[in-house]
Amino acid sequence: MHERRRGTRHVVSFPIRVVWKGEDGKKLVEEGLTENVGPKGALVFLPRLLPDVGVSVKLTVTENPEDEVTVQAAVLRLERNAAHPQAALQLTKQFKLWKEKVWDYAGDLLAKEEPEEYEEW
Repeated sequence: MHERRRGTRHVVSFPIRVVWKGEDGKKLVEEGLTENVGPKGALVFLPRLLPDVGVSVKLTVTENPEDEVTVQAAVLRLERNAAHPQAALQLTKQFKLWKEKVWDYAGDLLAKEEPEEYEEW
């Protein structure tokens, strides 16, 4: 399978909220976690509801409650695994905000992590 991603991903789990309108026009809200974040999007785990492919959503990263980050995104694809449903989201607006508050922040967090020590068996 051909890799379609552009740029690297930071494997980091941030709490999120995704808001969109359902087919009936009602507002739907689902909370979950990021699986990974890229410079222009994220793969997110949403345990109960998934928006449809092509739907516009508001993605809010709630990692820092005093400084939540909300961006517009579109659903690129879904993984409808019953045990771990995921949605791939691509930003459509607020690229600079995402880069500064989410992408760069995730990179800084990962850079500070100490590598795990391997135990000899």
